[in-house]
Amino acid sequence: MLSRRNFLTAAVGVAAATGLAACAKEDDSSSSSGSGGSKALVLGFSQVGSESGWRSANTDSVKAAAKEAGYTLKFSDAQQKQENQISAIRSYITQGVDVIAFSPVVVTGWDAVLKEAKAKKIPVVLTDRSVETSDESLYVTLVGSDFTDEGRRAGKILEKVIAKAGLKGQVKIAQLEGTTGAAPAIERAKGFKEVMEADHADDWKIVVSQTGDFTRAGGKQVMAAFLQSNPDINVLFAHNDDMAIGAIQSIEAAGKKPGKDILIVSIDGVKDGFVAMSEGKINAIVECNPLLGPQLMEVVQKVKDGKTVERWIKTKEGDFMQDQAAAALPTRKY
Repeated sequence: MLSRRNFLTAAVGVAAATGLAACAKEDDSSSSSGSGGSKALVLGFSQVGSESGWRSANTDSVKAAAKEAGYTLKFSDAQQKQENQISAIRSYITQGVDVIAFSPVVVTGWDAVLKEAKAKKIPVVLTDRSVETSDESLYVTLVGSDFTDEGRRAGKILEKVIAKAGLKGQVKIAQLEGTTGAAPAIERAKGFKEVMEADHADDWKIVVSQTGDFTRAGGKQVMAAFLQSNPDINVLFAHNDDMAIGAIQSIEAAGKKPGKDILIVSIDGVKDGFVAMSEGKINAIVECNPLLGPQLMEVVQKVKDGKTVERWIKTKEGDFMQDQAAAALPTRKY
C-alpha cells in the first residue's frame, strides 16, 4: 500500500449489535467469532451499487476479505442513490456497529450523517471514493485510488495511442463521463484536462462530453447520440471500461471500427475491458484496482484497536495497451 499524504489520525471503536438498513438492499454476512470466544468485529459497509464489472469485483473483494478476517459484515447496496446510502449508514449507527465503511455515491452531502456517527463514537472509513466535508475529522481515512492521476495517465497514454495509430491533424475527443457528482467522474476529467491544456491546447479538443453513469447501457446510448451530433469524432475517452464497452456497440452499429476509426482509452481494467483490448477494440486502459477488501480489513482492525492510520491508503496500479493485452489478461483476478 502506498500513501500520498502523511496526515495521521487516531480512531476509536464501540460495541457491535445487529439489525437491518432501510431504503437499500442489505444482507448480513456472519462470520465466526474471534479466538477465545470473543465477539467478532462488526463492520457496516454501504456499497454504491452494482453498476459495473469493477463494482462487482470490488463488492466480492470486500465480502471475501471480511469473511477471511472473521468479521461480521453488514452489507448494503445503495443502488446508486445517496438517500439509500445515508439510510443504511444511519441504520448502522443505530445498530452500534464497530466500524462503518462506505463508497460514496457522490462527493457532497455527507456532513450530517458523518456527524451522527462521530457523536456515537463510531469511526468511518471511506473506500474507493472521497467526500468533500467541512470537517475532515468526520472520517478516519480513505482507501482507494488517485482518480486525478488516473485522468492524467489517460491523457499521457492517449499520446502513445495516437502516435502508434499515426493519427494526424485535429484530435476530436468524445468524453463519456462517470456519474455526475461522483469523485471519479470529477477527478478523472480534471486530470485529463490538465494534460490537454498543458501539452495539447492546439491539437486536442473535447467536442462533446456527457455522463454515461458508469454503465454499459449508458455508454451505448450516449455514444449513439455523440455519433449523430459529431460524426467526425476520432477519439473516445471513457471514464470506465463498462461505458467504453457499451460505446463500442454503438460505434460498430454506425459502421465504424472501434480502436481504428475511433481510438479508445478507458479506465478500470476489468476482464471484459481486457478482452475488448485483446480484440483491438480498446487501445489502452488505465488500471483502477477494485480489490480493496484486504486493505480495508487491515485498516478496520487498526481503527478498532485505536491505532493510527495514514490519511490516504492508495492502491498500486498500471497502464496497459493493445500489445500488452494478451499477456495481461490471464493474470487478472477480476
